[in-house]
Amino acid sequence: MMNSSGLAVLARGLTVVRGDRTVLRGLDFTVPPGRITGLLGPSGCGKTTLMRAIVGTQANVTGTLEILGKPAGDATLRSRIGYVTQDPSIYDDLTVRQNLDYFAAVLQPGRRHRDARRDHVTRAITDVDLTSHADSLAGRLSGGQRTRVSLAVALLGTPELLVLDEPTVGLDPVLRRDLWDLFHRLADERGATILVSSHVMDEAERCHRLLLMREGEILAEDSPDFLRSRTHSATVEQAFLHLVDEANAREAHARGTDAGEAGPGQANALQENAR
Repeated sequence: MMNSSGLAVLARGLTVVRGDRTVLRGLDFTVPPGRITGLLGPSGCGKTTLMRAIVGTQANVTGTLEILGKPAGDATLRSRIGYVTQDPSIYDDLTVRQNLDYFAAVLQPGRRHRDARRDHVTRAITDVDLTSHADSLAGRLSGGQRTRVSLAVALLGTPELLVLDEPTVGLDPVLRRDLWDLFHRLADERGATILVSSHVMDEAERCHRLLLMREGEILAEDSPDFLRSRTHSATVEQAFLHLVDEANAREAHARGTDAGEAGPGQANALQENAR
């Protein structure tokens, strides 16, 4: 079930305030179903805060945020969303299979779901290509393998929306390619909606749609092809930098206008502060 507009995520005026700092500033954006949407921007721009808001774990959220037709954080969404944080959320003293057995039991408790849980665990292990390590302790796996275990946990129960917070950071190029191939299979074959964040701009080319972020704001949202065409750029990275330059120019113009409209004393004070 999506919202009335058929979108997986709908945000209007989404704002998050932490202490005296506004982390997200009135965001308006959408995420279409069954597609891979990339959330790209430099570290510290608000990507993780936005993802936490979407999965319902972020405090001090205002504005409208609908997820799969429900308000973010609604209890009915828990089994419909898979979330992978930047740090692997698994138990080192359990094997891969034991980790998945545990989380599957949390999602579907009770004996009557035992066979379904076993099938979900087997499929998730296969999806992330860890069959040969299913009985290995998680604490003895490489960093890339631990990331895949976390992804397998998120895949339990066939979630409709996967929220992945920089899942490929620190991975070698081969493993990054394999994970992106998996993301596309999940979207193409199972109709899953995937929202994946990254600060690596070349990964943008692998997404169907992009949300480009800067300092708690959305710079642009559209397909990689459209963004390149709009900015006359050869790559998404160049398009992003072009949009940043445009935003900086608008802000500088606004500051100059404000200074020009101020009285002589105010204008001098503004210039002094700028120094």
